[in-house]
Amino acid sequence: MANVGERIREVREAKGWTQDKLATEADISKGFLSEVEKHGKNISLDLLLKVATALGASVGYLASGEGSQPGERKPVVIPVELSEAAEALHLSYPETLDLLEAYNSIVARRSNRHKGKMTMDDWKSLHQALRDVVKKVYG
Repeated sequence: MANVGERIREVREAKGWTQDKLATEADISKGFLSEVEKHGKNISLDLLLKVATALGASVGYLASGEGSQPGERKPVVIPVELSEAAEALHLSYPETLDLLEAYNSIVARRSNRHKGKMTMDDWKSLHQALRDVVKKVYG
């Protein structure tokens, strides 16, 4: 099983970066980075956060190997009802993804009272409500 240093090296190499490049981007010494990668030297959370930020990786992945590696994406699932609403509203694919992301963001902030499955009309109403808010805020 890979350790923190091995995962850092793996992500760094996948980006095509040298240790010098990562050390510069993370504002840490190359010697320390080398010790972490090659010999498993312990790294503080503060420094791991700097390395993760520079690499565009999650601290969770670097620390434990859990979660997604940088560049890995989970497939986007667009509900049929949203797809139908998007077609009826003539939304582009990016606009459809924005609507789905807005919905997911709203649901994530709600309590346990999940509304259930959205209908095509629900998606249309959400789209109009978001348009109204944007119009009100930005004119």
